[in-house]
Amino acid sequence: MCSHQPTCPSAYSADREASHVVSAHPDQGWSLLCNGVLLFEDTGLLLPDGTIVAPHREPIAA
Repeated sequence: MCSHQPTCPSAYSADREASHVVSAHPDQGWSLLCNGVLLFEDTGLLLPDGTIVAPHREPIAA
């Protein structure tokens, strides 16, 4: 799916969120990355095979 050089990380690699945004819909709270991952504003993910990755926000520093 990715035509960038160097290619973006796959949907199943640990750094998958570093992929380029293909379509952004901030009004709906999601973006499609070029590796097929749907990235939600709460940091949850939906992988191309339907696997859900729970939100993983960084803890707020006190």
